[in-house]
Amino acid sequence: MKKLQTMPTIAAKAEKPPSRPEPEGAIIHLRDVTRVYKVGVERIHALDGITLELHDNEYVAVMGASGSGKSTLMNVLGCLDRATSGHYALDGQNTTRLSDAALARVRNERIGFVFQSFELLGQHSALKNVEMPLIYSKNGWWTRRKRAKKVLERVGLGDRIKHKPNQLSGGEKQRVAIARALVCEPTILMADEPTGNLDTKTSESIMNLFDQLHREGQTIILVTHEEHVARHARRIIRMRDGKIYDDRPSNQSPADKPATEKDAGGKSS
Repeated sequence: MKKLQTMPTIAAKAEKPPSRPEPEGAIIHLRDVTRVYKVGVERIHALDGITLELHDNEYVAVMGASGSGKSTLMNVLGCLDRATSGHYALDGQNTTRLSDAALARVRNERIGFVFQSFELLGQHSALKNVEMPLIYSKNGWWTRRKRAKKVLERVGLGDRIKHKPNQLSGGEKQRVAIARALVCEPTILMADEPTGNLDTKTSESIMNLFDQLHREGQTIILVTHEEHVARHARRIIRMRDGKIYDDRPSNQSPADKPATEKDAGGKSS
């Protein structure tokens, strides 16, 4: 198997930030973002000129088949990876110029992550799992237990705080993971296939929780390949070959369809 290599990413001391201001009201602004990997002599454009804005309290689903670029986009948005080129501003801050340590602070303080596999620590209780992000937060150390308990109650697990993951159902584990993502009061909640390991009934319960969080004011970005899950969002972004080819309100968004010659040119904004 050929080794996957990443192309050089934007360095912390890269070009000067653009002189034009960020769009008013946008908490996320991407302009001409690319992410390129090298496989042997081949260059793989995982993201190919993405331009995108997201605003406060939006509820967005990103859809696409495997290899479409949706997970790469989430990694860049979540500051887990750097763009190869382009511009990404979060809350008006140019993240392409931040050091690794500064990006770690952004992830801890501004972004909450929910993953398909829960990523809970098996030896710790639900309460301890939810406390974890606050241990690394400069503002959360002394109040971590109180805040963790409060957010577990918010997701309906006030009577499960002492339970360890092996004592919880799949849905309860995902609720713990959501509580952990919320405990630092993030600007954005990002969920990568959050119902992928759950049965249909439990999946609907988890999606109803996301709906409730959105009604309470939480900005949510949801990555999924399941149409019925995406329909919970208010906006659906569809990706193919590293490009956005469709972006519209969910009540106007058609079900995904096979690529056509018309789509092949892609839509980058």
